[in-house]
Amino acid sequence: MPQRKPSGHRVVYPLSDALRPSTADAVDAAHSAGEYYFRELVRHLANVTGAQHAFVTRFLPPDRVRTYAYVSNGHIVDNVEYDLSGTPCEGVIGGVFCHITSGAQRRFPKAAAGIEGYLGTPLTARDGQVLGHLCVFDEKPLLAEPDRLFNFQLYAARAAAELERLRPDQDQSKQHMEASANRFRDLFEEAPIGYIFTDLLSRYVGANRTAMRILGLTQADIDSGLNGEQMVADTPAMRKTMQQAAEIASTGMEHSAAVWEMRRKNDGKPVFIQLWTRPETNGKYIRTTFIDVTERVQLEQEQIRLKAQNIYLQEEIKSVHNFEEIIGSNQGLLAVLEAVSRVATTDATVLIGGETGTGKELIARAIHSASERADKPFIKINCAALPAGLVESELFGHERGAFSGALQRRVGRFELANHGTIFLDEIGEIPLDVQVKLLRVLQEHEFERIGSNQTIKVDVRVIAATNRDLIAAMAEGKFRSDLYYRLNVFPLTLPPLRQRRGDIPLLAHFFVKKYASRVGRRIEAIHADTLRRLTDYSWPGNIRELENIIERALILASSEVLEIDAEVIGIAADVAPVADYNAALGALMAPPPVRAGEASEMHAVQREHIVKVLRTVDWVVEGDKGAAKRLGMKPATLRHRMKKLGITRADEHLH
Repeated sequence: MPQRKPSGHRVVYPLSDALRPSTADAVDAAHSAGEYYFRELVRHLANVTGAQHAFVTRFLPPDRVRTYAYVSNGHIVDNVEYDLSGTPCEGVIGGVFCHITSGAQRRFPKAAAGIEGYLGTPLTARDGQVLGHLCVFDEKPLLAEPDRLFNFQLYAARAAAELERLRPDQDQSKQHMEASANRFRDLFEEAPIGYIFTDLLSRYVGANRTAMRILGLTQADIDSGLNGEQMVADTPAMRKTMQQAAEIASTGMEHSAAVWEMRRKNDGKPVFIQLWTRPETNGKYIRTTFIDVTERVQLEQEQIRLKAQNIYLQEEIKSVHNFEEIIGSNQGLLAVLEAVSRVATTDATVLIGGETGTGKELIARAIHSASERADKPFIKINCAALPAGLVESELFGHERGAFSGALQRRVGRFELANHGTIFLDEIGEIPLDVQVKLLRVLQEHEFERIGSNQTIKVDVRVIAATNRDLIAAMAEGKFRSDLYYRLNVFPLTLPPLRQRRGDIPLLAHFFVKKYASRVGRRIEAIHADTLRRLTDYSWPGNIRELENIIERALILASSEVLEIDAEVIGIAADVAPVADYNAALGALMAPPPVRAGEASEMHAVQREHIVKVLRTVDWVVEGDKGAAKRLGMKPATLRHRMKKLGITRADEHLH
């Protein structure tokens, strides 16, 4: 490819419709012959491909070419002759189609200065001989747009036909030109991309076979001037896209790479096309090339739907089942989690023990989630929450009419959990007669519904939990020993919260983060005194009680630092933790008698100090000048303390 030099001699030809795709077949061969033909060809080729430069050459063996016509920036310039060595044209003359999107100058130093994009193709005779080549190049990248490639190949076919016609040893008859035209027409019709001509009112004027197949059109639809806008999907997005396309078309610019949702003419099914439109320079028609991207778009839509569904399900699982709420670094808890990781990969039956509120269900779900049954059902049942007469029906199901009120067949929890896991919470509450049937399921993996003699086989992993002493229950005859030993294959015991005092701050912060947004509070920290009180308390209700206390405190919170008074927790600095939380809280909330003779000296001093401060602020409790501020406590705490000590404004007149 030559280094282009400025030329003082430029020949400028007026624009012509001779080679535009809509009229090229009607051009008379004699009028189009020779150099004039090639000048028009390269000028229009540069126009339709959007390239700055274009030329057509004839090959001069062994390693040179000479241009027949050369257009640069819209003007015909002098023809040049150059060596092929070191240029991208060398490979093209060798018979290879060449497309360099960008970086042509770097790859071929002998290419014209500043050239980025290059597109070239050999011009070959019917006998296989390379006669020359056709190329376009630009100082900006030349992307592989279907419209550009399609038009380039069309012009290459015409140029090759004309070069062959000019060979002295070829027949120059009209029949040969017609054969060339037929070849051009076949190329247009059989192109793998859709090609449509419309007028300025969007009525179809012409289309190739691919376009009609993709859009479900017939030749009758084209001949009748069907309006293409009628086939566009009536959606807000497409209405906006059509408006933008119309605005671009009115400026004479091309509209590229947009994806349109259409409705097929013959069956109304959706079809998505990626299209490129370019107005004809005569201003009468619009040419549109497009490819069918329906499969790609539908796949992307399905991926988006599945991703959203997956996110929804994961969030639902986390919010309902709290998989991530196993929090703590206590050695006892870590030992349990280590045991969970070991037993989860097996099908062993697990018996989880521990006080109420210690998180037994979380451990059961963790075992299921880490097992090979994780994608199968996890079915739970609280045996203590059911009347004794319904436990068997819930576990194993019943047939219609099996007992009074059995109006239809019921599938039991074991059947639902087939191939998955069943969690039997409060297993110690199961009646003795049901324990026998449960033992059979553990041993034989089979059972019958109530009212049926048909045996149902199941493959279920059993995880049980209890806060009762099952050994003591066996001694009392309330729990079968054989069932106990079947359940106690892999025992786990969760430590109570009072044995995990180091985990209390972690849990407190976790629950603050969990509930603050739910109750509309912004909490930045937990007061150190509050953390001390939480750590000192014995927590008879374990983690569940701590969770409830934090949620209650957040509702009452009035600052970004969470403070929980001893009275709210149910303890005082000088009162040891008690087992009955409600009794302790009720005793602390009860107001003591005013001026009772048995009041302690400490209460008397405290009472007198509070009254003195209240008098100095005219009994104002809240605000920057209120008594609560001066005493260093919250207004709610001061009012509670006043009530507890029996302080009223009547004390103003007693001193």
